[in-house]
Amino acid sequence: FFGLSSFDTVTTLILSRLVSFHPFFEVIPEILRIFVHKFKPNSPSYMKDLLDLVHLNIDFPITDPTWIFFLVLVIILFAPIVLERLRIPHIIGMILAGIVIGEHGFNILARDSSFELFGKVGLYYIMFLAGLEMNMEDFKSIRVKATVLGLLAFIFPLGIGVWTNLNLLGYGLITSVLLASMYASHTLIAYPIVIRYGINRQRAVSIAVGGTAVTDTLTLLVLAVIAGMYKGDTSDMFWVWLVLKVVVLSVVIMLTFPRIGRWFFRRYSDQVVQYIFVMAMVFLGAGLMELIGMEGILGAFLAGLVLNRLIPHVSPLMSHLEFVGNALFIPYFLIGVGMLINVNVLFGHIDSIKVAGVMIVVALLGKWIASWLTQKIYRMKAVERELMFGLSNAQAAATLAAVLVGYNIILPSGERLLNEDVLNGTILLILVTCVVSSFITEHAAKRIAMDDAELDEEKEQQKERILIPVANPDTLDKLMQLALVVRDEKRTDNLVALNVINDNNDSVRLEMRGKRSLERAAQIAASANVFLKTVSRFDLNIATGILHTAKETEATTIVIGLHNKANIVDSFFGNLTEDLLKNTYQQVMIARFLMPVNTLRRIIVAVPPKSEFEHGFVKWITHLCRMSSQLGCRLHFFAHPQTLGYIKGYIQKKHKDVMTEYQELDNWDDLLIITGQVNYDHLLVLVSSRRGSISYDSSFERLPMQVSRYFNNNSIMLLYPDQKGDPNEALSFADPRGWAETQYYDKVGNWFYKWFKKDS
Repeated sequence: FFGLSSFDTVTTLILSRLVSFHPFFEVIPEILRIFVHKFKPNSPSYMKDLLDLVHLNIDFPITDPTWIFFLVLVIILFAPIVLERLRIPHIIGMILAGIVIGEHGFNILARDSSFELFGKVGLYYIMFLAGLEMNMEDFKSIRVKATVLGLLAFIFPLGIGVWTNLNLLGYGLITSVLLASMYASHTLIAYPIVIRYGINRQRAVSIAVGGTAVTDTLTLLVLAVIAGMYKGDTSDMFWVWLVLKVVVLSVVIMLTFPRIGRWFFRRYSDQVVQYIFVMAMVFLGAGLMELIGMEGILGAFLAGLVLNRLIPHVSPLMSHLEFVGNALFIPYFLIGVGMLINVNVLFGHIDSIKVAGVMIVVALLGKWIASWLTQKIYRMKAVERELMFGLSNAQAAATLAAVLVGYNIILPSGERLLNEDVLNGTILLILVTCVVSSFITEHAAKRIAMDDAELDEEKEQQKERILIPVANPDTLDKLMQLALVVRDEKRTDNLVALNVINDNNDSVRLEMRGKRSLERAAQIAASANVFLKTVSRFDLNIATGILHTAKETEATTIVIGLHNKANIVDSFFGNLTEDLLKNTYQQVMIARFLMPVNTLRRIIVAVPPKSEFEHGFVKWITHLCRMSSQLGCRLHFFAHPQTLGYIKGYIQKKHKDVMTEYQELDNWDDLLIITGQVNYDHLLVLVSSRRGSISYDSSFERLPMQVSRYFNNNSIMLLYPDQKGDPNEALSFADPRGWAETQYYDKVGNWFYKWFKKDS
């Protein structure tokens, strides 16, 4: 079994038993021999031997275009699914897939012209999207601070890197400068984290994003200059002409591309035509840069910068650009990068480990010094320094661009400007910096989100307004009762009742019924000595009418009834509720009461992990505490230990008189243990969240089934807290399902927490 000339007695006995069971097992010794033979030095490809054994005549590497494209699509399809279980970032996973199928792995595919073509398109696509996603308006307001951070983040990694490359790694001057420029660049891998925490408008975030534009532009300029030295004339005027051509062409792109784009978009609205036009502009910019002896990635990056005003982030065109790039071109590029990597060089030579170690230390140290100095210069908080460092230390797009350019430059001596040690070390650099960036950004974002929640609490309460759609007369009374017990008693104008009428042939009849519902709602409010504003409107559909009214009245909370399934194919929430949750980030309470609200005896609240970092955390706790005080019933919280600590601390600080109980719920999958706690006169509150939010968990998708099966005879309320940002789910290749990598880190951390807790 371990490559010996024959199997021992026990193995032979086992195999003889298997053969007697089925003749197929006769081939097991031969398969094992071929498998072990593969790992011997200078052995032939065992894939060919294995296929010959089962009489399949396939030559490797595969050259048929049909099968090449099929295999690449299979990798793009299944790699994220597999890597999700292995807790590996997807960008690293695609590169690993390229290693496996490349000539240094199983030699299934060769890096032919298709990988060169799609790889170059993917590289341009990465740089174009990096420029396209820059927020130039934010950059204007903090341009000085961002410029300082960008310069420091470029100078320190470059300076430290040149010294270490010359003295520790023994490289030449040009190689050292190019390699050090890789340390200076960074990619906003962790930016989706700050978006999900709703702190993307924070000063530190804007400075880090603006600094990225400065740093990456300088890095690409260094890269372009070095690459140009090996493409054109190296006369005395080479440097002068090269810089002059870059400046002139950059000015031409910045002045002409926006005017051409504005003219085109005004005249042509077809989305396919617009997409083709944008891609043509990207490759025009890249081609012009290559004409003057520079790298095309600088032109693609500039095209993204100047076109981002014409392509809004929430536009269909932006969605198409991201979709095509993330679905095809960028994965193709990453797989092609992996096919260049020789794992034997990485693990077979101490030089590769040494190079990777130096690269990682210098990159992290240089970025930390830059963030620390920026904090001290502008007297910023320590958490802001942590956030800037977290956002600015991930290496990905520009780093890959630099290493591939250097790897493809052949010196007169026949050696590459950046050898395989650097190429393989870059993969470790990307992996380590991406993980470190995610951890640090997550930690800082949590702290800032909690501070913002406390600061925004009074402001949110001052503008509180609850919107109650009254379409269903059967639920009108109970929804009004719910709104009355959660409202702020100090305000007199914070309730709005709404009736939406579809503009159809039955509008007259619906209008009369809606008026009666609004009158009934006003009577209920008046009986409690509360003013109620009533709104009746015509709209295309009920969901649109609710959304428009919420914006017009500045509603902060929407209270609706739980949908009743009409048939077996009907969804649990119904189209109305699903549309509301997708198109608003305001707090939504979805309630079903089987008895009057004032007869409830206890409120059971199930809270998912990380809910304390949602923007609306303090709001829904405040509403439930008001409800508990009004009804005189006890609040019983089930939550993760860390979340319970935040809930308990806030209630003791702001609502000391509320009767509360707390019980740990380590895993949201353990929700069924609550079934024994909920009686017929209790209200079960399930604090959920929208897909892509901080506290979202995949187990939420089972809530409809669990509620229908186990809590069908109970009063229930599904609560979706406030979230910051726009109600548009951002999907990317790095995160195709809108989930954060940090969810996996948290799960691993929870496992260690339970393990140590058990041992103690």
